[in-house]
Amino acid sequence: MNQPGGAAFAMAMRSMRRDDSLKGSQIRPGTAKRMFRFAAPYKKTLAWFLVLIAFDSMIGVANPLIYRSIINQGIIGKNAHLIVLLAVLVGVLAVIEAVLSIFERYASAKVGEGLIYDMRSKVFAHIQEMPIAFFTRTQTGALISRLNNDVLGAQSAFTNTLSSVVSNLLTVILVLGAMFFLSWQITLASLVIVPLFILPAKWVGKRLSVITRESYNLNASLTNTMTERFNVAGAILVKLFGSPKQELTGFQRRASRVRDIGITQAMYSRFFFVSLILTASIATAIVYGWGGILAVKGSLSVGTLVALTAYLGRLYGPLTSLSNIQVDIMTALVSFDRVFEVLDLPPMIKEAEDATDIEDKESTIEFKNVDFTYPSAKDVSLASLESVAVLDNKVSQQVLFNVSFRAEPGDLVALVGPSGAGKTTLSSLLPRLYDVTGGSIEINGLDIRKATLSSLNSLVGVVTQDAHLFHDSIRANLLYAKADASDKEMYEALKGAQIKELIDSLEDGLDTVVGDRGYRLSGGEKQRIAIARLLLKAPRIVVLDEATAHLDSESELQVQEALKLALQGRTSLVIAHRLSTVREANKILVLEQGRVVQSGTHKQLLKEGGLYSELYAIQFEKQMGAADYESGSSSVNGTEEEPDPTVTPVA
Repeated sequence: MNQPGGAAFAMAMRSMRRDDSLKGSQIRPGTAKRMFRFAAPYKKTLAWFLVLIAFDSMIGVANPLIYRSIINQGIIGKNAHLIVLLAVLVGVLAVIEAVLSIFERYASAKVGEGLIYDMRSKVFAHIQEMPIAFFTRTQTGALISRLNNDVLGAQSAFTNTLSSVVSNLLTVILVLGAMFFLSWQITLASLVIVPLFILPAKWVGKRLSVITRESYNLNASLTNTMTERFNVAGAILVKLFGSPKQELTGFQRRASRVRDIGITQAMYSRFFFVSLILTASIATAIVYGWGGILAVKGSLSVGTLVALTAYLGRLYGPLTSLSNIQVDIMTALVSFDRVFEVLDLPPMIKEAEDATDIEDKESTIEFKNVDFTYPSAKDVSLASLESVAVLDNKVSQQVLFNVSFRAEPGDLVALVGPSGAGKTTLSSLLPRLYDVTGGSIEINGLDIRKATLSSLNSLVGVVTQDAHLFHDSIRANLLYAKADASDKEMYEALKGAQIKELIDSLEDGLDTVVGDRGYRLSGGEKQRIAIARLLLKAPRIVVLDEATAHLDSESELQVQEALKLALQGRTSLVIAHRLSTVREANKILVLEQGRVVQSGTHKQLLKEGGLYSELYAIQFEKQMGAADYESGSSSVNGTEEEPDPTVTPVA
């Protein structure tokens, strides 16, 4: 008995496992055209791929006809010479088929892997251009899924789906043609039982699509749980607040359902396989029964009977796959549509076509009537990337209003104000993490929106309050700022950042791996490595966003020493946290509700009174020694002498 081929069965099962709900999916107009445009660079390879598939299908259909001739003209006709020739022909065709399969696989791999590379590269490059607001709204796992699952699903359109459709269609046409040519009566009789197999197969397919979709969702949930629990911050949270027993119970509940689904899938697959074999066996019985009677009567040759039964084994698998062709095509289109959905999100930070480099010299910064409103969800995100049904459609409120100031080369401008005043927002506009929505920001007289992104990036360096380090060596984290830096340059930067002695004491030195997000280091050590990275970059402009806000007293003093060198001779924009920073500033901007309500030096603002003196009393005087405070050496109204600048503040 001829059983269905493994490849045909595998393709049929893959179709069965597709999500049948995709038939009703709304694909955006033009997706199919864009899909083929994406594959345009591979059109020659695709053409050869289809030709090879066609030849392969024809060889597969030719073999039963050769067997027919071997039996009828060779064995029954007692023609030994013909038997040898036809046997050699079968062997030659087998070799040709093997060679074709190798070239088919090469063509398939070249197109498939090429498409994966192209799509991933394009999506990755596009995501790099997205504003920070995109990343604050998007689920990282959902975004990674676009680069992995959807890209793989899209490329399968031109490998698995295309080859399956063409191969199965040709096979069915050629096999049915050959069978009708040999005996149209027996062919029709064998096709009568096809619905008896297709209908149960459809039923199995629906059940498989439902549990497959549930399996995907559960696996995604398990992956998300593991991602959140296995990173350092998540693991700490679980150990501090979580219950290991409760965590395990929740994990096991979902994992056990995945296990049960796997068993159910295995049984459905076996049911489908048995049904396919059973149908083929019944059809074979019909052909042998009826055909055998006809052969006895002399109206049908034995060779024809053998050829017909051979063709039956090649018919049912392709027929099943073709019955689910709509789901296969929709799956491919949905994957492409989800990739295009990300690519169609407009990057908000764009380099102007006529962009010019900012002059690399001591830099002047000027904010001119700057307004800013955070972008709305629809401008920067997708509902599917946030795992919500509909994006938040609330109108964003303006957060900065008519901000104007100028910083000369070497100036230190401090930003102070209550929480939510707009300090961090203001500092994020200078390196173009966002673009202003009104007014302009100029560096050396050039609007940064008209500057090349590379020149702006090389000119501006930033240290945030939570310095991020990649899970890599200290060397790699430093080289991220300057790829061609020598060991000598790195050690000079580490020395300036007050951390060289620590690095020298480590067994692996610069090659020490810092761990996930740098968690193998203390907060102060991470900050000093971040400052070393800044010193290695040697920018003309420095932005500090409360770089010592969460450090202990000892670490803060070490980081402050490192920052002094980092700020020396550079134009700096600093969100002030310490009294020493405020006192040393050439200009202090006091922000309240997105507006600059006061501007001046420390002395000027104390004399002026208002919000600054209130903040000074509440926030900064706490940093002074108790003896200094009790002796009256400080004042919030500016009528007495200011504290000695050499006094070391206490955190």
